[in-house]
Amino acid sequence: MTDASRFVPAVARDADDADAWWFVVRGDELLVGDGGRVPLGSELVGFGPASVRWLHLGALDGVPVEAMVVGADVEPPEGFAFVGLREAFGLLGEVEWNVAGRAVQLLEWDRTHRHCGACGVETEPLTEERARRCPACELTAFPRLSPAVIVAIERGDEILLARGPRFAPGRYALVAGFVEAGESLEDAVAREIREEVGIEVDEITYVASQPWPFPHSLMVGFFARHAGGEIRVDDDEIEDARWFRVDALPGIPQRLSIARRLIDRYAAKHGVTLEDP
Repeated sequence: MTDASRFVPAVARDADDADAWWFVVRGDELLVGDGGRVPLGSELVGFGPASVRWLHLGALDGVPVEAMVVGADVEPPEGFAFVGLREAFGLLGEVEWNVAGRAVQLLEWDRTHRHCGACGVETEPLTEERARRCPACELTAFPRLSPAVIVAIERGDEILLARGPRFAPGRYALVAGFVEAGESLEDAVAREIREEVGIEVDEITYVASQPWPFPHSLMVGFFARHAGGEIRVDDDEIEDARWFRVDALPGIPQRLSIARRLIDRYAAKHGVTLEDP
């Protein structure tokens, strides 16, 4: 079974009597067990409040998947802890982490779309697809997704890396930003690079994408070639940006992130396999 086929999304559950994986969300935290795993329902007997808000997500490796949100005062059961979704990025496998991100996003979408945005009437969940519909004016709300681009910019044998003011000390990553209304992805790449680091690029080439639930993004990864200009950082967005050779890279993102995937691909083009820190 490939990673892509391990999780199958669904709105309705086929069998109510089967055990299930439970992605339990508390604020922006996820319930994770020892060894980096999500709990089965059989491990949560007696846990949490009597009434919770939950959604069926689908099936993971053939096992039903449920998402549940609990209050800030709920304590984890023995052997489990609530960890931030970013921290869980290093604990769960890629597929499991993507499902966790789906759980966080869908629970928040479900909470914030209980009433119609046009007329205020309470909405109703649809059974055939992931949506909520107003019974009065029939406005249908689907889960929101905000596309963003992230770009590995090359200049000869160098790559451009930048750091934001909130990055960990010594950590650099790739230029990224949200797509604006009316833009193509390629237009967004060129604009974001121009705005954030002041250079021009060409040969913009799609590489891969990754769901990124902060808060509800889809990161679309590209390579681009430096076409002109010198680095001039936007001080509101970027603290520093520089050209780096593959043999002199600074601290870079974790292996699971698309930023790291693009940097690894750049390194491989120059015959280098990067090690984890």
